Amino acid sequence: MGITRRAFLASGLLVAAGLGMRSLSHGEAVPLRQTFATFPLYIGDWQGKELGLDPEVLDKLRVTDYMMRQYQRPQGPPIGLYVGYYASQRQGATYHSPKNCLPGSGWSFLKKDKVRLEVRDAHGRPVEINRFVIQKGLDRQLVLYWYQDRGRILTSEYWAKVYMVLDAIFRNRTDGAFVRVTVPFAGDGEAEAFRHGKAFAEAIFPLLQAYLPG
Repeated sequence: MGITRRAFLASGLLVAAGLGMRSLSHGEAVPLRQTFATFPLYIGDWQGKELGLDPEVLDKLRVTDYMMRQYQRPQGPPIGLYVGYYASQRQGATYHSPKNCLPGSGWSFLKKDKVRLEVRDAHGRPVEINRFVIQKGLDRQLVLYWYQDRGRILTSEYWAKVYMVLDAIFRNRTDGAFVRVTVPFAGDGEAEAFRHGKAFAEAIFPLLQAYLPG
């Protein structure tokens, strides 16, 4: 199926599902399996610390639960981890795409592509995530992120919305999570930043399965 045809089909599904979703005034809020407060601060030789978010930011995000941390190895760059979980996304509380948020914060995109992690999801399928390289002034960062929604690992904000409205109708669920890993680097250090970021993403991926509903 060509890209245009897939996009057309997805658009039709999104519209149809959206119309159906309007008739559903309720939806089960699905809790985390465990609160993020219990997520390990020590992962291999990475040691983490809590950063938290300002109340004003939390008011805008409207997350059910979240973690904002920094992890670091004895030898390696600091790695930022943010996970925001929504037990229900029916009332407008939903994750925000980095493609929209980062430019508004002054960051520009130097690279956008997808990479495969050396892990498998709960169904044994390979895991593909987004990779961005962004810059603001002299600061550069590697950003790895994905959506983890009701047993699916997604890279597309568009398809995340399609599945959300379909699952609202057929599964009575709209829970989902946004997972982001960031690694700052300077000069030509992108490859090294990616090596560290990818290794960290592969380390946390199986741990998240004990927290996020399948």
